[in-house]
Amino acid sequence: MKSKDKVSVITLGCSKNTVDSERLMNQIRLNNIDLIENPNKAGTVIINTCGFIEAAKEESVNTILNAVALKQSGKIKKVIVAGCLSERYMEALQKEIPEVDAFFGTEKYEGIINELGGILKYELLGERFLTTPSHSAYLKISEGCDHPCSFCAIPLMRGAHKSKPLEELIREAEFLAANNTKELILIAQDTTDYGKDIYGKRILADLINKLSLVNGIEWIRLMYAYPSHFPDDVIDTIQNNPKVCKYIDLPLQHISDDVLRSMRRGVTGKRTRELIYSLRERIPELAIRTTFITGYPNEKEKDFNELCGFVKEIKFDRIGTFTFSAEENTASYILGDPVPDELKQERKQMLMEIQREISMEKNKYFVGKKLKTIIDGVEGDFYVGRSYRDAPEVDGEILIPLNGSGILEGNFYDVQIYDYDEYDLFGKTIETRR
Repeated sequence: MKSKDKVSVITLGCSKNTVDSERLMNQIRLNNIDLIENPNKAGTVIINTCGFIEAAKEESVNTILNAVALKQSGKIKKVIVAGCLSERYMEALQKEIPEVDAFFGTEKYEGIINELGGILKYELLGERFLTTPSHSAYLKISEGCDHPCSFCAIPLMRGAHKSKPLEELIREAEFLAANNTKELILIAQDTTDYGKDIYGKRILADLINKLSLVNGIEWIRLMYAYPSHFPDDVIDTIQNNPKVCKYIDLPLQHISDDVLRSMRRGVTGKRTRELIYSLRERIPELAIRTTFITGYPNEKEKDFNELCGFVKEIKFDRIGTFTFSAEENTASYILGDPVPDELKQERKQMLMEIQREISMEKNKYFVGKKLKTIIDGVEGDFYVGRSYRDAPEVDGEILIPLNGSGILEGNFYDVQIYDYDEYDLFGKTIETRR
């Protein structure tokens, strides 16, 4: 080893970046390099950046500059920048922030480990150092994206869609389960495309069913499912496989045909409704999460009003809303950014207010009902748990008063709901599962 310096990894952005960092951190540990959480006490700081939208880029740059300031003050010795922002803007970053010791793109594990004086253990790339609670882990099933969405820079940073071989995913799931993981959260840029590149067809349902056979896995949750070609057999799998949460994350972005066409989403408002009503008919208890963009360049008042009406009509269980960000080298960049930021924010807040009322109505329904709940930890005076309706970090929670109860993190409990607010439920345990 060239150095025994302590290393701290800072992860920015989405859950896909989290998985990348966890793989890197495991490789660091395999090379007997000390990992520490506090970057102020490290010899080397590695920043896994996000470059998706303007706000994320600003956060990444500010984090890099803060690390450089620590280096200049003598508190750390080396700054390494990796991930999406570095992949997309490496040349510019090298010129603007020459104090950074090395830049790497996405998933460049070998280069980073070599920079630290180590050797990449290829056969152990499927193993990870979990930064999430061990009972719940992300499983990234593919990388990159083939969709031509006009606003999205992901293909510029992550490339074309590449599925991870099924047998590798099973081994990774077995590794996670052996380390106490009970919930697998399937992620990708588009989970519904899984398998098409290496198996000649989409086999997401097959993957889910095989993962459900891994001993110790009790919940499988599906995220980032693209709506334009949602596999019909996946609907059957969600409905019929008891280990699959009745939950789907379905990023829709808009409902207006004019906006969807300009966004190059490959789906119409009519087809979107047909899919949602089919999902709700075949899986009545299904919780649907989605995301929308406000302030897209050609979003007129009528388009936004249509979107508001759609949210009221469908009554999604969860929504996330983002304002449009004009990104260089994307198809929508030539459209400019004509919607004022103030109006974008106003529309975003209007959507979230509509959703707040819907969420209150849905949460009220669960009062008096029993929900299987996994416990994530303790915050203040409450145990914090989640039901099948709740993905970690982005959805609501179930709050259970401490009251001296011997509840254990990572275990499942049956919880009876007695109260609610806009986004969270309050309950008490009535039965221990395990």
